[in-house]
Amino acid sequence: MCPRQWIDADLVPFAAMNADPEVTRHLTARLPRDESDWLAQRIRAHIDTRGFGLWSLDVPGPGFARFVGISPKVPFELPSAGIVAQPHEIGWRLGKAAWGHGYATEATLLALRHGFKALGLPQFVSFTAITNTASQAVMHRIGLTRREEFDHLRLAEGHPLRRHVLYAQDAPFAGTHPS
Repeated sequence: MCPRQWIDADLVPFAAMNADPEVTRHLTARLPRDESDWLAQRIRAHIDTRGFGLWSLDVPGPGFARFVGISPKVPFELPSAGIVAQPHEIGWRLGKAAWGHGYATEATLLALRHGFKALGLPQFVSFTAITNTASQAVMHRIGLTRREEFDHLRLAEGHPLRRHVLYAQDAPFAGTHPS
């Protein structure tokens, strides 16, 4: 498994992943090709500027399993006490062919170690729709602690994904995965 900077060849499979109804069922919307390309370029620019971000992830086998790492600071206030102002988010999105192989767990552990040890970040958060139990399981496996449920204020009242759950981990990272 190798996290890396994005390349132009990632755009087509990234767009297919972002348009896949199964992959995006816990997200607010599927992305059309132009929005997917814009997102990939924004992620690439963030890595170029800051040296970290949501890296593309090469894994064995077919399919696109890329979108793992450290997101820019969360651009809205989170509800939990003990959360630093504008924390960095640990995030991932995997194509279906990569599900169930432990890639999200392994890659996010690498990203957490990098964020805490190399970058000196004080805290990471991760959050998802309350219905996304697969991502919550990854959050638990990588050592994040469940903090609380909240309504995602960027989603309208009554939206089926409005209810979210917040997980967090403070430095120093004390995960159980071997170094």
